Amino acid sequence: MQSCEISSDGTDDPLSSGLQRNRQPRIVVIGAGLAGLAATKTLLENGFTDVTVLEASDRIGGRVQSVQLGHATLELGATWIHGATGNPVFHLAEDNGLLEETTDEERSVGRISLYAKNGVAHYLTNAGRRIPKDLVEEFSDIYNEVYELTQEFFQRGKPVGAESQNSVGIFTRDVVRQRIRVDPDDSETTKKLKLAMLQQYLKVESCESSSPSMDEVSLSEFGEWTEIPGAHHVIPSGFIKIVELLARDIPKRVLQLQKPIRCVHWNQSVRNEIAESEDHNSDHWGQGYPVYVECEDCEFIPADHVIITVSLGILKKSHKALFNPGLPEDKVMAIEKLGISTTDKIFLEFSEPFWSPECNSIQFVWEDEALLENLAYPEELWYKKICSFDVLYPPERYGYMLSGWICGDEALTMEKCDDETVAETCAELLRKFTGNQNIPKPRRILRSSWGSSPYFGGSYSFTRVGSTGTDVEKLAMPLPYTESTKAPPLQVLFAGEATHRKFYSTTHGALLSGQREAARLIELYQDLYNAETAKPMLLKNH
Repeated sequence: MQSCEISSDGTDDPLSSGLQRNRQPRIVVIGAGLAGLAATKTLLENGFTDVTVLEASDRIGGRVQSVQLGHATLELGATWIHGATGNPVFHLAEDNGLLEETTDEERSVGRISLYAKNGVAHYLTNAGRRIPKDLVEEFSDIYNEVYELTQEFFQRGKPVGAESQNSVGIFTRDVVRQRIRVDPDDSETTKKLKLAMLQQYLKVESCESSSPSMDEVSLSEFGEWTEIPGAHHVIPSGFIKIVELLARDIPKRVLQLQKPIRCVHWNQSVRNEIAESEDHNSDHWGQGYPVYVECEDCEFIPADHVIITVSLGILKKSHKALFNPGLPEDKVMAIEKLGISTTDKIFLEFSEPFWSPECNSIQFVWEDEALLENLAYPEELWYKKICSFDVLYPPERYGYMLSGWICGDEALTMEKCDDETVAETCAELLRKFTGNQNIPKPRRILRSSWGSSPYFGGSYSFTRVGSTGTDVEKLAMPLPYTESTKAPPLQVLFAGEATHRKFYSTTHGALLSGQREAARLIELYQDLYNAETAKPMLLKNH
């Protein structure tokens, strides 16, 4: 084991004085994604100097990952800044000139993000036919009306009927199907086509929600997710620029890459054992740290506070091993109840476009799925979960590039396939739906693999049936819970998109959650400092 060095700072600052110790509070941040970097930046700006960031992978950014493919910058993770006014990510981008090359057409509007707000989505069937635009618009109006109804259960406190099983997917399918079936103006052929479109819309919605199926998304909680007003913005130079801005003023000594952790020992659970170890100098280990972070390389890092920013996927998979003592039962229940799944992108680059200039996306409508209840596929049919390919805009920046979307178990199956298989499968899918057998295999392919990544275990969180916003708050609650003065406060704090009740699944939710946890520590030491400086005054008054 490596010996851990303890910094010994002076007492001439509020933080050390507040602690009644000869050192600054030591804070370890687990994860260098947006939440971890935002927390670190905020702490450093407020006078904390003994901060260490441990990042398991070889890069910063977490679920922001911008990759160069030729001259284009592609986003394997976060792509859009969702909303403008009041969105800290938007203001960070705008204030630093990151949106100057974002064209007006790229500022897409509406619930579903697209690379270009102009143009037309081409809805194609597996028979190689394009669904007429007016029929698409008719169906879209019905779907959007029902979507608004799904928001009302939370926002207006409407009771959820038992028949929906509190599921967005079941409710939406039932209500939309009913409306389609009673329409006297539609032929049976048209009705069947609209029913098939419903399944495609629900696949898109699943990718947006990062859920295996909308059947798993809680109807009573769906409306709590809060949309910030304004357009969706792409950052032409890459979303990673936001990460770099957050990290810009963080000293290199603070950040340790390729430093995965094994366990967070909190509440002084191993302090005595470590102090007795022959491998360590007891002088270094006797300074009263309540937490030790055990790393994979066997180093133990002492801390007063640890901010955990790992994904919900990692907490689900590893919380038993990651915490000693184990997490409280209600926090474990929250981790188990809340949902996270995988949404992956598949980028295909072509030498020439086979789509028309006005086409902004290709949507796959399987006519034989019109009456299905559950859209789950055997492994060999994983490609049927690909809901669409967006056309990246503008071509001057991206060339002729499509971005496909897939989620759930089928995304995990896709991740297991090699590039050659995925490229040829997607090309065959495009041939089938466009009716154009001359579509070549793409020149290049790039795809994400968030589900099988050992450090992520999924894309982002959602409120699963059976969970509520209260579970998000339980997940975010620092440890230990007790107000007892015997236990040092705020030993283990939790940040990350899954801990933000209103903005879960977003980059701004992640950033704000990191700032929130930093603010807890800033307030703690401000209160301690104020209490210390007030004591002499109290004595004088006596």
